[in-house]
Amino acid sequence: MKRIRLRFRSRSPSSRAPIAIHTKLEPVPGDLIFRCNICGTIGLLQLDRLLRETVSCSGCASTPRARAVIDLLTRELTGQRLSLPDLAPRADIRGLGLSDSDNCASRLEKKFAYHNTYFHREPYLDIAGEIPPDQMAAYDFVISSEVFEHVLPPIDRAFANVFKLLKPGGLLLLTVPYGMQPETIEHFPDLYDFTITETSGCYQLINRTRQGVIQKFDHLKFHGGPGTTLEMRLFAEADLLRRLRVAGFIDVRIRRDICFEYGIWWEQPWSWPLSARRPKCQK
Repeated sequence: MKRIRLRFRSRSPSSRAPIAIHTKLEPVPGDLIFRCNICGTIGLLQLDRLLRETVSCSGCASTPRARAVIDLLTRELTGQRLSLPDLAPRADIRGLGLSDSDNCASRLEKKFAYHNTYFHREPYLDIAGEIPPDQMAAYDFVISSEVFEHVLPPIDRAFANVFKLLKPGGLLLLTVPYGMQPETIEHFPDLYDFTITETSGCYQLINRTRQGVIQKFDHLKFHGGPGTTLEMRLFAEADLLRRLRVAGFIDVRIRRDICFEYGIWWEQPWSWPLSARRPKCQK
């Protein structure tokens, strides 16, 4: 079996910073030795089995998606490709997590003035609700991890609110499942007054629309277990970019930034992280 080995160049006796490698989005055969940019563990990836959500670090159980987000964060904040273990603490940078994984959140707390919240459990933040006054324009960065596909419609409230959380010039890093279809698919476009029932392991959503019409939906898709995080929509890439721009964001970009040395790669061109910024000056 072919193996791809990456060498590490030490910047100092106590630092082993990996050399950056850039390549096109294409399948690569064989195995890959990588260094996790979240915890620093050296690991081995089987690229033909690697998926976006594959737990692939033995040290922190991170996925390629999580490592991609942390890579973007450190590069956007420092202008360098640095792993979290190599990053000097910056207590002057304030960050907020929307459902970041615990393995990432615990390490971000050591590097920044950062705290994590959740969509479905405490500490809770309803990104589609009212933003507390003390949270307005309070953060240098916000990471939203797999949240916006679960927000009740209309989804534009969530985009507007995450904009409000950021300081002028602040950074949003967003991950959601999205496809290349022409339009976002809303699974329950008329959702108003609904309940989810379960019979013999089968779940059904029963909705009463604003007009009083009763709707029933089967084959529900949950992320994180039935009854916790129901998928409300499948975003379309173009629509996702458009909604961020409508909310006021600039420099909105899909970030398909492969980095083999950090184990950041998956074959599919969809559902890569997005980055966007709140303008420094508002008109």
